[in-house]
Amino acid sequence: VRRPRGQVRTAAGVDTPAYRPSAQLDFELELAIWIGPGNALGEPVPLEQAASHVAGYGLLNDWSARDIQAWEYQPLGPFQGKNFASTVSPWVVTAEALAPFRRAAMARGDGDPDLLPYLRNADDAAMGGMAIALEAWLSTPLMRERSLAPQRLAASDARHLYWTPAQMVTQHTLGGCNLRPGDLLGSGTISTPDDSGHGSLLELTHGGTRPITLPSGETRLFLEAGDEVTLTAHCSRDGFQRIGFGASRARIIE
Repeated sequence: VRRPRGQVRTAAGVDTPAYRPSAQLDFELELAIWIGPGNALGEPVPLEQAASHVAGYGLLNDWSARDIQAWEYQPLGPFQGKNFASTVSPWVVTAEALAPFRRAAMARGDGDPDLLPYLRNADDAAMGGMAIALEAWLSTPLMRERSLAPQRLAASDARHLYWTPAQMVTQHTLGGCNLRPGDLLGSGTISTPDDSGHGSLLELTHGGTRPITLPSGETRLFLEAGDEVTLTAHCSRDGFQRIGFGASRARIIE
């Protein structure tokens, strides 16, 4: 992954940006949701049918340039800070293969807003979630030079997804957007409710204020040249075959 260039804020309170390489390159631990049949333009997919439109799953590193993203976020929303690269795992794990690892959707908090009727379905609430163990690993050039194993940055699980994949398909097609076979939806960063499994450096370092110390003695707030990020995942349950997802792996170059 080549480090992107873009407009970034030069200092707090300064409204004139500078054009330069991102200094806050980040990873995001996500699931890749691969679309199967898809839908015709102008025909939304109801929640009752949405699961049948998912062909399978993989891993997605949705790279982010946080300083570019911060500048453009208001009023445009993320664009240049997100569009420069995505890294996926090497194969698609079919939805059928993951059937034994289905579980209830993530419980919503008492203060969360109620779901509108088109995003409510008893079957999806009961079995729309998935138990997939997720991990993110970091290896730096110095660590590889010293033959040090990659450092695990995060251990999370797909059961922490706030929205089910079916809800995502329904919401994405709500206005009539046509999904096509082979389209890829990103789940959004999958982090744990506590600090044990944040799925990005932005969260892990509390907004770039608390550096992570690595086995080599190096510290990181964001990714540097030569850093390699690997995402892995697996499903396991007594009486069923363990399923792996392969690795989503990429190295940063300047």
